[in-house]
Amino acid sequence: MFHVLRHTDWLLIGAAVLILAAGLVTMYSFRGENIFFVRQVVWGAGSIVVACALSLCDFRFLRKPGVLVGLFTLICTLLLFLVFFGTSVRGVQSWLDLGSFRVQPADPAKLILILLLAKYFSRRHIEIAHVRHILVSGFYACVLFLLVLLQPDFGSAIIIASIWLGMVAISGISKRHLAAVLATGILGASTLWLFVFEDYQRARLVSFLNPMADLQGAGYNAYQSVVAIGSGGLLGKGIGFGSQSRLLFLPEYETDFIFAAFAEEWGLTGVVLLFALFAIIIWRLFRASLRGATNFETLFAAGLAILFMSHATIHIGMNLGLLPVTGTPLPFMSYGGSHLFTEFIGLGILMGMRRYGRAVHQSELTREDVDATS
Repeated sequence: MFHVLRHTDWLLIGAAVLILAAGLVTMYSFRGENIFFVRQVVWGAGSIVVACALSLCDFRFLRKPGVLVGLFTLICTLLLFLVFFGTSVRGVQSWLDLGSFRVQPADPAKLILILLLAKYFSRRHIEIAHVRHILVSGFYACVLFLLVLLQPDFGSAIIIASIWLGMVAISGISKRHLAAVLATGILGASTLWLFVFEDYQRARLVSFLNPMADLQGAGYNAYQSVVAIGSGGLLGKGIGFGSQSRLLFLPEYETDFIFAAFAEEWGLTGVVLLFALFAIIIWRLFRASLRGATNFETLFAAGLAILFMSHATIHIGMNLGLLPVTGTPLPFMSYGGSHLFTEFIGLGILMGMRRYGRAVHQSELTREDVDATS
């Protein structure tokens, strides 16, 4: 039992559970039964159990040829299926209807991309300066990016691009290649704006610049979110007394705007505490990255940190009116089983890597260098 406890990062897990609890308190309604709260309790408990179970597993098998490629092929097939047969929610056809619940494959796709890129770069860290590795890794990310964009799920597509860019940056790419990647991204964004985005998506991107211009249209959600955050003051209005969310002026306060609902009830003090919890998670992930037994574990932990930072930055940015409303959930806090299970699965895999990583024989470590030059 002590061996099990010793390899679990309880500070990391505890911070995630506290954020989950903050989300549950925020979405709880004092006006009777709240189906969102009840379901989130079930999903939260289930995801924690799954994470604990995964922490006991040996994930060195993921480095075997074909395992992650098979998972990548499977998730691409599911995403392609959704383009034609997915269940549409608020204009986004990204849900797989399984009867009693729905699954959003874009969430596990992000985790699979992190694993795939971690394995790819870990075997090629010596020759990472070669531009072909940037192109090959970019191909994996681009396939997922386009399949998600076709749904169209702009928020998840941006997260996928952020994961790839972040992991490419930390893998050792030269500054010259990084500049070329950024230039390509700008060109791609311009192409999306001119030829891919629908009118309502362009309206979302424009509305955050001046939400007052269309309060009843595209800028309504962002404006109400800013009002909710500002009305929280220093100490907040108190749990259950957030007028913007409880009176439904702020739509989707359980999901897209849960940060605004939390800030209204808890105020600046609560926001600072929430930021501290996220800072603990990011710190512990980068700490795990620095202590990874192999490059694979190192890059996976860093990829998880990039995933959570991207989600939190985009979610909080759109709640503050600084970024467009893309429907990006706040990690561990927003309502939804797909992203919650994915996040805790990621932590469970990391704990499993910590448990068995030190058992990696020196020959496995040196083989990465051999494979990198072959």
